[in-house]
Amino acid sequence: MGKVAANLKVMPESPDIDLDVLQERLEDSLPEGAKINGFERDDVAFGLVALVPTVIVPDDAGGTEAVEDAFEGTEGVESVSVKNVGRI
Repeated sequence: MGKVAANLKVMPESPDIDLDVLQERLEDSLPEGAKINGFERDDVAFGLVALVPTVIVPDDAGGTEAVEDAFEGTEGVESVSVKNVGRI
């Protein structure tokens, strides 16, 4: 089986959240078999900055749903959305 790379947009609950701490929490919440291949930061508005991790998951893992669920359950996360997905 191949692998899938996905860019997810993770919105923090407020602009006051320490993004470095949130980034560590996201890395710790990853389900088995998934890994993060880097983070970008996306300025949204009024001081709010979204984290955009590139997540690699096995193709047979059912896509990014498990990662999205793990990220949504992470303290400090308001919402998670998929920006793009592709096979690698």
